[in-house]
Amino acid sequence: MLIIGIAGGTGSGKTTVVHQIVNELPETEVGIISQDSYYKENVGMTYEERAAINFDHPRSIDFELLVHHSFVSHNRTSDTVFTHPRKVMIVEGILILTNPELRDLFDVKIYVQADPDERLIRRLKRDIADRGRDMDEVLNRYQTTLKPMHQQFIEPTKAFADIIIPNDKYNTVAIDVVRAVINQKLNV
Repeated sequence: MLIIGIAGGTGSGKTTVVHQIVNELPETEVGIISQDSYYKENVGMTYEERAAINFDHPRSIDFELLVHHSFVSHNRTSDTVFTHPRKVMIVEGILILTNPELRDLFDVKIYVQADPDERLIRRLKRDIADRGRDMDEVLNRYQTTLKPMHQQFIEPTKAFADIIIPNDKYNTVAIDVVRAVINQKLNV
């Protein structure tokens, strides 16, 4: 099995890159594990307490379970989701390269780079449309949490990446390089 880690800041286009890679491989040969399924449980907290959690800090992720599930057949949500053995497993999320144990499991580490203004615009659109937040709330969270956490934890992990994909548009050359690396590693 080839395990690929795909990281990058919020709104950088990680999901787009994942889909581009998945589209290059036979459906039965690739699986995806999302870091978003591994946020620590916050049972017993009030809404206000949960709203104050910094979900962009590495301590918000249950890395021990994520590392364990990288080799087991399920990942964590409110339900159990079974995956089947695949030739390629993609693990994606903003913080996946911050954890040395998880990082060591990846055969290929990819960092998706995007302009900070573009990431903010994407985040604004997503949080307003999909999460029911207003512009002031999104901007406040960006300034107080997302941007500082990106600078402290996420941006530095770019140094661990084998491939950095600038994601200002559909990057066919970068995806071709990733596909070539995947094919080369699978055929060794």
